[in-house]
Amino acid sequence: MRAAVPPRGTGARCEECARLDRAHSVAADTIADDPRPYRVYLAWFGPGLVKVGITAVERGPARLLEQGAVCFSWLGTGPLMAARRTEETLRAALGVPDRIAYAQKRAVRARLPGTGEERAAEVRALHRRAVELARWPESLRAEPCEVVDHVQAFGLDGVPAAFGEVVELVPGGAVGGELVAAAGPDLHLAVRGRGVVVLDTRLLRGWGLMPSPREGDELHLPVREFRQEQDGLF
Repeated sequence: MRAAVPPRGTGARCEECARLDRAHSVAADTIADDPRPYRVYLAWFGPGLVKVGITAVERGPARLLEQGAVCFSWLGTGPLMAARRTEETLRAALGVPDRIAYAQKRAVRARLPGTGEERAAEVRALHRRAVELARWPESLRAEPCEVVDHVQAFGLDGVPAAFGEVVELVPGGAVGGELVAAAGPDLHLAVRGRGVVVLDTRLLRGWGLMPSPREGDELHLPVREFRQEQDGLF
């Protein structure tokens, strides 16, 4: 039986297949015997948005780039379950989340601090609090705080704030503009007469793409505008 993927789905599988695919997954916490060393990291996506996570040492910073982390620092290195326990300790003791919604990441990029030191401040402060915790697993080796900034890698420096995000693809829909930045799966496209809009490339899975017969910039897809309130976003 062939199942349709929801228009707003960010994977190329239906919901049931996606659940089965995660049945043997480190991300779903269903593997306890992976012998590879893992790193615990602190990732910052914008003011007030810091998360803790883990990634295999062999992957280097790829996981952080994939998530669109504006900056990050390693926190510790060790076996998988020690890394998992450290992640849980930070969630329980310091209230640090292990997930941040992409919608939040996109909206907060509109107000990133202008300097690397400002962007690194929350990561440095959280790193100090984390290493002072007394419940670290003995097999996890603490890493010094060395913040890596991805603003240049993503092309976000000096890019105008996006006004919104494409929420789904539709038959016959189109978007065209200048690519001004790319952070994780998100393309920031400057559409003449509209401004910068964010397109999540994960929405493209399963769709047939073709050049538009129309010339020039265009935006013919459903868009959710980022809400701007008096005291900031959200």
